[in-house]
Amino acid sequence: MADLSGDIMYKKYNMNEGVRCMDQTNLPEMYLNNTWRANLSITGAAGLPQINVAGNVVRPSTSVRLSCRLPPNVNPDDASAAIKKKLTENVPYNAKVTCVDNGKGQGWCMNALDDWLMDGMKAAGTDFYEGKDAGSYGMGGSIPFLAELGKMYPDCQIVALGLIGPKSNAHAPDECINLDYAKRLTCSLSHIVGTVGMH
Repeated sequence: MADLSGDIMYKKYNMNEGVRCMDQTNLPEMYLNNTWRANLSITGAAGLPQINVAGNVVRPSTSVRLSCRLPPNVNPDDASAAIKKKLTENVPYNAKVTCVDNGKGQGWCMNALDDWLMDGMKAAGTDFYEGKDAGSYGMGGSIPFLAELGKMYPDCQIVALGLIGPKSNAHAPDECINLDYAKRLTCSLSHIVGTVGMH
C-alpha cells in the first residue's frame, strides 16, 4: 500500500512550510500508524481561561476530550477500560480524575476476497480508472457499522467503497465529491455487480 500510495500519503494534507509528518520518510510505518496502531488525540479542552484574561491562578478543574483510534481488531470495551484505569491510577499529587465514556465503536477489517470478486474489482479499475490497478486502503478504525454487518453475516464478503474529492478532507468543511470520479465509481459498481451475477 505504501508503494501504491507513494508520498501522496502525506502530501495530500496542507502543512505549514517546513513542518514534517511523522514517519514521512518511512511510508510503510506511516501506513501502519494510520491503520493498525492506536492513536490518541486531544480533540477539545475546557476550564482553561481565554488568553486575554488568563493569569497566575489555580484552576478549579480542567477537562479534556480524548479520542482514541484503535486497531480494527481491538475490542473497544477492553480499550476503554484500560484507558480509564491508566488515567485514574497513580495520579500525581492524588488529584481527582473522573472519566466519562462518550461512545465507542468496533473497527472493521475486510477479509480476503474470493478470486472472482477481486478479479472483478481489478477489471473495474482497469476499465474505468485509466488502466490503473485496483487496491484497497485501510483507514483509521473504519466504520463501526461495517463491524456490525460482519458479525451478522460472517460468511459474507463485504467491500466498502468511498469517494472524496481532490484536495479535500473527509468529515471536514472542505469535503467534496469529484463528479467525474463519482461517475467512474458508479460504472465500477455496475461492473462488479454484473460480475457477482455470474457467480
